[in-house]
Amino acid sequence: MARSAIQPRQAEDAPAPKRRNRVNLFELAYERLEAMLITCELPPGRFLSLQDLQDMTGYGRTPVHHAVNRLAADTLIVIRPRHGLQIAPVDLARERVLLRLRRDLERFVIGLAAERAGPSHRNQLLHIERLLRERRDRFSLAEFNALDRRIDETVLSAAAEPFLEHTLRPLHTIFRRIGFIYHSAMPQRVGLAVSVDHHIAVLNAIAARRADEAVAASDALIGFVDGMFDEMEAAIDPSLLDCRVEPLLKT
Repeated sequence: MARSAIQPRQAEDAPAPKRRNRVNLFELAYERLEAMLITCELPPGRFLSLQDLQDMTGYGRTPVHHAVNRLAADTLIVIRPRHGLQIAPVDLARERVLLRLRRDLERFVIGLAAERAGPSHRNQLLHIERLLRERRDRFSLAEFNALDRRIDETVLSAAAEPFLEHTLRPLHTIFRRIGFIYHSAMPQRVGLAVSVDHHIAVLNAIAARRADEAVAASDALIGFVDGMFDEMEAAIDPSLLDCRVEPLLKT
């Protein structure tokens, strides 16, 4: 009797097993796949299975399935019935049209951020601006992309309208992938300094709460991105935009 009375007490004292936060796993799987898309670790046009993505990310079926559905809604992954999943090829004509949408949305967000940014947001933006100035000519593409994402998050937070994040995040991902291909794969490599300068102008104007100047600086940045398309259409190997296309020059 004494022995059986002790056993339940030990069970009560034992710590309950920790449950992993499923929402966090969903977000982590999404962020991992998003990063792989941006850097073309998942090449545009490639066909894969859900199991392939599980193996590549290290996440289970449910988080990866959730992330894939979200990326499909973002038009970055195409679900092909009976054929699996396809990483969306880069369609320069389509994405140039989407750039006009991004320009208009960015105008609204940038103006709102300049009007609503509080002391904490302005402090963060000025800190990022200072870092951009100090490292202008020394950024790696990976470092710049990470900081660019931080800029987008801070500006959206300053704008204080949650709906905008769900609208703009897919566009940011699409154009980060374009930027990665442009800066890493063009026959004549283009440095990051010009892009850095445009970002500095945007940040400085938002932090100073000069909305009109911030919107103009955002337009100039979008104009710079638009110029990438002419160069890519003329010089980029089509196989880098869709891996199903046979490379023009085999190395």
